[in-house]
Amino acid sequence: MVIGSAALCGLIFTEHFRSVTGKAMDMLNASTLQAIYDSSMAWKKEEEGMIEEDDQFKFDPKNCSVTNGKWVFKESKNLPYNESTCPYLDDIVKCRSNGRPDKDYMYWEWELDDCTLPRFDAKSVLRKLKGKRLMFVGDSLQLYQWLSFVCLVQSVIPATEKSMHKTITLSVFIAKEYNATIEFYWTPFLIESNTDVQIVGDPSQRILHLDSIEKHAQHWTGVDILVFDTYVWWMNADKIKSVWGKVANADEGFEELDRTVAYRIGLRTWANWIDSTLDPNKAKVFFTTMSPTHFRSEDWSHKGNIRCFNETRPVLEKGYWGTSSNRGMMEVVSSMLERMRTPVTVLNVTQLSEHRIDGHVSVYTASQGRPLTDEQKANPQQYADCIHWCLPGVPDTWNQLLYAYL
Repeated sequence: MVIGSAALCGLIFTEHFRSVTGKAMDMLNASTLQAIYDSSMAWKKEEEGMIEEDDQFKFDPKNCSVTNGKWVFKESKNLPYNESTCPYLDDIVKCRSNGRPDKDYMYWEWELDDCTLPRFDAKSVLRKLKGKRLMFVGDSLQLYQWLSFVCLVQSVIPATEKSMHKTITLSVFIAKEYNATIEFYWTPFLIESNTDVQIVGDPSQRILHLDSIEKHAQHWTGVDILVFDTYVWWMNADKIKSVWGKVANADEGFEELDRTVAYRIGLRTWANWIDSTLDPNKAKVFFTTMSPTHFRSEDWSHKGNIRCFNETRPVLEKGYWGTSSNRGMMEVVSSMLERMRTPVTVLNVTQLSEHRIDGHVSVYTASQGRPLTDEQKANPQQYADCIHWCLPGVPDTWNQLLYAYL
């Protein structure tokens, strides 16, 4: 009887509630309900947007793998710069000006599997660099990463507040308003060699001073953020002429060492200088991993093609890895960095760049300040450059990674 009475009371209360709310709802016209709904949805979208933005800028490299991702084509992508808006680009990487007919290579974005890579924000970067020096150190691939970085930031700086100064080995972009510099120092092996200034074209005649670095390193002291790379120049020969210690003639008394052995000794010299000279509380150090080359079209099953010539799309196969990226050399870098006292952040650009067979300058490049002739372009077997990248292009993504770490 008690349960029955309680059930009856509940039924009466429910019917009464429906009656009251029904009348109240009748008093709300359609436009009022729509306004409430719109307001609710707007709040929800705003809240979701805030969450996405917060997540985006809380980039945690410990929980976020930059190598696990995919390239996504975005035709609506707003390019941060182009060949006409960035006056600092070298002719070598201005592919569109050099006759490249397609432009899709500029509209691919690297999307990570397990987190969001923040978009490069020029003003945010410049605020980070206020009163500081950022220097890229290495070979021509590092040179074009530097140029990419300069192009990404220079558009937000008034013409009167920026300048560029270049010498053979050191180039400096100055953002006067921020009292900041973005610099590049040329040294393809990091350690000293006979091809540092006057390029020795024949790799077999290059001699490396594996335990000598001070001539270059004196330019790195006092720099707040250093970004190093060295790889592709080591890959020109299986044996490398190497000297160390004090000899009467600096380029005599060399030994031919296996490439990997020479690389390890050279990197140890660099690592010892970093550990013994830099204060990790004042200087931040990055190391950019090897940039892949794409000379063997068989690697991506385009046997009829010549090098990277006429490639217009990335390899979309998950985890694709070609034959040009030497895992043994990469392990030398990894083991060296693990033993260093100074923290070094790895910019792992290798995997994401492996896919980009379409991103190289190929025959749409320049020699001695002039685009290749039609005759040269018709001979990609000899003239296609599948080492360097078009700009805008792949190195912009490398700098997006650098921005995320900064």
